[in-house]
Amino acid sequence: MKQKKPKAIDPSERPPRPVRLTTPLTHEVRIIGGQWKRSKLAVADKPGLRPTPDRVRETLFNWLGQDLTGWRCIDAFAGTGALGFEAASRGAKEVTLVEQDSALVVQLKRIQTQLQASATQIVRGDGVAALKHLDPASMDAIFLDPPFDSVLFEAALQAAGRAVAPEGFVYLEAPILWTDAQLENAGLKVHRYLKAGAVHAHLLKRLG
Repeated sequence: MKQKKPKAIDPSERPPRPVRLTTPLTHEVRIIGGQWKRSKLAVADKPGLRPTPDRVRETLFNWLGQDLTGWRCIDAFAGTGALGFEAASRGAKEVTLVEQDSALVVQLKRIQTQLQASATQIVRGDGVAALKHLDPASMDAIFLDPPFDSVLFEAALQAAGRAVAPEGFVYLEAPILWTDAQLENAGLKVHRYLKAGAVHAHLLKRLG
């Protein structure tokens, strides 16, 4: 039996092609608490970009306390900006987000405008260098989340140990557990710790 040829589709009847985003997005992360609670931040499709999981961020800000009013903070390897914008959402008076990737800086500035986050400053640059330029004992919270395959951890911790205030906190996200013995040279010690999957989350305080 001879098969019929499929009917040609009139171009006017074809469904419209989906619009391609200029910045491909894999997913979103949400701000957990504060004035921008439930706001969603777009996550760019970048190799190695690894937003801090919601569960870990929720635990971190439970450790820090829900109200960060008046705090000075720096998110030294900002990436998606989830940690820095979360701090600003909870009342921090000054949050610097440092990121080296130019495309991510553009995305961070877009989110800053979307949220009208006047307490935040977006800086394109090297996270370790930014930490080294801070005044000694000037930061209430320092967020360290370098790429897991980098060699930046030790230098970042050394700079953070100098910049954190006596009663301040350093948050470290790493692929391994950092012990008090390893942190001693940076003048820091483990105050709280959580492992979630491949993420080792540390809340550090100054020695003494």
